[in-house]
Amino acid sequence: MKTSETQRESEEQGSFNFTKAKPSLSTAWVLRLELANSQETLEDSDSSNRRVVLALYEALSSRDVRTVHQIVAPDIEWWFHGPPTHQFLMRLLTGDQNESFQFSPQSIDCFGPTVLVEGCDRDCSISWVHAWTVTHGIVTQVREYFNTSLTVTRLGNNTSPSSSAQSSPSSFSSKSSSSTAEITSFHCPSVWESSVSDRVGKSVPGLVLAI
Repeated sequence: MKTSETQRESEEQGSFNFTKAKPSLSTAWVLRLELANSQETLEDSDSSNRRVVLALYEALSSRDVRTVHQIVAPDIEWWFHGPPTHQFLMRLLTGDQNESFQFSPQSIDCFGPTVLVEGCDRDCSISWVHAWTVTHGIVTQVREYFNTSLTVTRLGNNTSPSSSAQSSPSSFSSKSSSSTAEITSFHCPSVWESSVSDRVGKSVPGLVLAI
């Protein structure tokens, strides 16, 4: 009797330890699923925003004013850096059918609601970068840069009144892209840099955009 009771106690103890370990395994699995779902949500958002911006360029290329108005908010916020004669995008957005400039995207990258697109027209010695903001499938803001070396940084969670002031597209400027890189590395890490600004055959100014 004593032996069987001892065995029973041993079996119960072993069963108890196994049951006790199950919640920790279940919790780890749930956390893994949550992280996977979160990653899928971010990827889906980036993909959706990318499609919106690509559809906009197609509409601009075909001069489809109706589709442009469906994609772009009527009170879109527009910021421009470059020669006044290069305000091709604004003329296209307002339906100017006489504007002949074609925006042909050569690269597109997404960072949440921010979609970065760049292109280059070597014949005209023009490089351009667009930083679009997409909100619920509608373009609500665009920052436009012509013949400018742009570096994009992410401020992260360590925001402060001083860093908020740095988030303006024109907060940091320099006379060359090399000094822009030095400024960027000093303040916050770079997540994107324009790659076509050096193809225009001349020196260009540098700016940092914080998102």
